[in-house]
Amino acid sequence: MNDRQDREKRTAGFTLMELMIVMAIILILVGMAAVRYQHGVQRAREATLKSDLQSIRQAIEQYTLDKQAAPQSLEDLSSGTYKYLREIPIDPMTRQKDWQPVFEEVMLSPDQATSGITDVHSASTQISLDGTPYNTW
Repeated sequence: MNDRQDREKRTAGFTLMELMIVMAIILILVGMAAVRYQHGVQRAREATLKSDLQSIRQAIEQYTLDKQAAPQSLEDLSSGTYKYLREIPIDPMTRQKDWQPVFEEVMLSPDQATSGITDVHSASTQISLDGTPYNTW
């Protein structure tokens, strides 16, 4: 063999160092994409939580106005003749129907007060992307 054939053999493929550099770059890009994906999923769950909380709170308010008494459980909102919610939504943070209702006295008129659910929160103690716990929303 002559020198020309030896040089062509050596330059025909990639070196181990070149392959390692390319693989390192690919791993960095995949890692960055995974973090962005996780943040996107978290933002979607937070948006769902806000929407569900708003729906449940509106149903509680409407139930209280219609029945002249606050609901005693969240199931009251999805049962009976008039269903204020088709069904109780699943908390997107805990993935269960484990909402934390807030019971207080409801003043319906100067001479009528009842106790019942006035608000609802997530049962999750995780911290949101904005730094607040979900159970304070």
